[in-house]
Amino acid sequence: MSKNKQAAPEQPLVVGRITSVFGVKGWVKLYSHTEPMQGIFDYPNWWLKTPSGWQSIELNQGRLQGRGLVAAVKGYHDRDLVKEICGMDIYTDANNLPTLDDGDYYWSQLEGLKVITKEGVLLGKVFQMMETGANDVLVVRACEGSFDREERLLPYSPDQFVLSINLEQKEMVVDWDPEF
Repeated sequence: MSKNKQAAPEQPLVVGRITSVFGVKGWVKLYSHTEPMQGIFDYPNWWLKTPSGWQSIELNQGRLQGRGLVAAVKGYHDRDLVKEICGMDIYTDANNLPTLDDGDYYWSQLEGLKVITKEGVLLGKVFQMMETGANDVLVVRACEGSFDREERLLPYSPDQFVLSINLEQKEMVVDWDPEF
């Protein structure tokens, strides 16, 4: 059976969510954070964080269904069984992610970085990233020592506004007016 209690993934990373039951044979609807959304099916191991600890689950089948995704999970063969995992985030181990080219980053690597202007003013930390169509947006929230308590939305544009990213120092330098 695929419902195994296991140690937590070394670097847990949310890649999606099991949203609801689909049909009567134990399939579920998924929300994927991957790009493309079907990329969630490429991760070999999924974990769920349950009240009793980490649970490893294995994908039996997955496919595009209309505008969304559906999947069958091994060991879950009926609607009632699968209800217990609905609403749970799907994690993978960030160590399983492909290595990116220099200058490319996963959103999870940017979240939590301090955002500092080129003049040295701390604007806050990257709380999350948003996809808007035209370009991605950094949601920067105030933190201890920041210029003010404002939340800012900054375009994630390495060619224009983001001057440098240092993952080791957990900092991003931007060309941005703190008054804006």
